[in-house]
Amino acid sequence: QNRQKWSATHNTHNCLMPETQVANKRLVSFPPFKDKSGLDTFTRFLKTEFSEENIEFWTACEDYKKNKASHQLLPKAKTIYETFIRKDAPKEVNLDFHTKEVTAQNITHPTLDSFDAAQAKVYRLMEQDSYPRFLRSDMYLDLIKGREHSGHPALRRRSRSFTFNEFQDVQSDFTIWL
Repeated sequence: QNRQKWSATHNTHNCLMPETQVANKRLVSFPPFKDKSGLDTFTRFLKTEFSEENIEFWTACEDYKKNKASHQLLPKAKTIYETFIRKDAPKEVNLDFHTKEVTAQNITHPTLDSFDAAQAKVYRLMEQDSYPRFLRSDMYLDLIKGREHSGHPALRRRSRSFTFNEFQDVQSDFTIWL
């Protein structure tokens, strides 16, 4: 318990925490994560780009955070690390050396936020790289058309920069949805 409190304020990835917090706030605004059909369609799109490991990692991290029993954290953390983060992992995600090292250190004594920095990096990669292409894809257009005919609210295609009042003080290098 003391370790978790300490790690939240003085951990080795403290410099990455603002980015993590911003990414977690953006999850609400990132349309593929708003509902299951959007997430499923985005996942199918990522498979066509051979980058489904990104959404699989993000989903694994979200599932990991739902753990109630602390004795389950270490084996699950090791599985996520071995599957997605270690060098030459079967579904290795694109992370810089520092983030990989911090994550490796974090899982030696895992907490629910052990993967936050890595998850934020992968999230940003999807947001800046894959998502703009998804918005131009036939899969996205089919999703929108299906929602219009089913009576569900359609996802709106974004073509300009986006801002949210709650993020006025946040600096982001991502300003334009293509």
